[in-house]
Amino acid sequence: MSSLITVTGVSKRFSGVQAVSNVSFDMADGEILGLIGPNGAGKTTLFNLLGGVIRPDEGRIELLGEDITGMAPYLVVDRGLARTHQIVKPLNEMTVLNNVIVGACFGRDKLSLRQAEARAPEILEMTGLTDRADVLGRHLTIAGKKRLELARALAGNPRLLLLDEVLAGLNPTEVSGMMEMIRMVRRERGIGILIIEHLMQAVMSLSDRIVVLNFGELLAKGTPEAIAKHPQVVEAYLGDPDMAAKLMAQQ
Repeated sequence: MSSLITVTGVSKRFSGVQAVSNVSFDMADGEILGLIGPNGAGKTTLFNLLGGVIRPDEGRIELLGEDITGMAPYLVVDRGLARTHQIVKPLNEMTVLNNVIVGACFGRDKLSLRQAEARAPEILEMTGLTDRADVLGRHLTIAGKKRLELARALAGNPRLLLLDEVLAGLNPTEVSGMMEMIRMVRRERGIGILIIEHLMQAVMSLSDRIVVLNFGELLAKGTPEAIAKHPQVVEAYLGDPDMAAKLMAQQ
């Protein structure tokens, strides 16, 4: 697999607080990479740096070999990056169908309205929203809004998808369904997925590799098995020395 994104020495400070400090990692095309760490570890800040929402103070970000450091978000989208948000942000007064059409019009391919309308049904079917196509975004359940966030991002045909706690607030059945959807997206579309998640069983099951942040610094990176047994990760995040055995037994 070729390199999809490469992050080198990225740092960001806010009013004296070091949110991200000298973080480096890379990710292969088509890989699912988990991003974990305690609250305040810098995970969403890192997403905002990758997506161009904020500029790093130091470091370099390359997407498919191109330097995108500090690029405006719409230019990053043009190059194939899409994301969902921890706090769902549907276009509330638009239907589910039109939310997806907007995603297609303003995604990597910059489709015309007619082309976007042609793509939308496939995306709705993939995300289990076909029967909700005419429902306003604000009328969806939390699980429905999470699926809509994913559908709108997928409609833009990204190469890299950033998922920010897409499983948060879902019940076990909904979590299982969303996990299978994420696997299907990678399997059928070959999209690389970088996922922030606090549900450890889920992130261990989904991820090919995991990156761990703590106080803005890179604490560890490796396979789920290696991360679950990493002494510093157990101390800083997992808390329970027996957590590795518990997590890996659930795979």
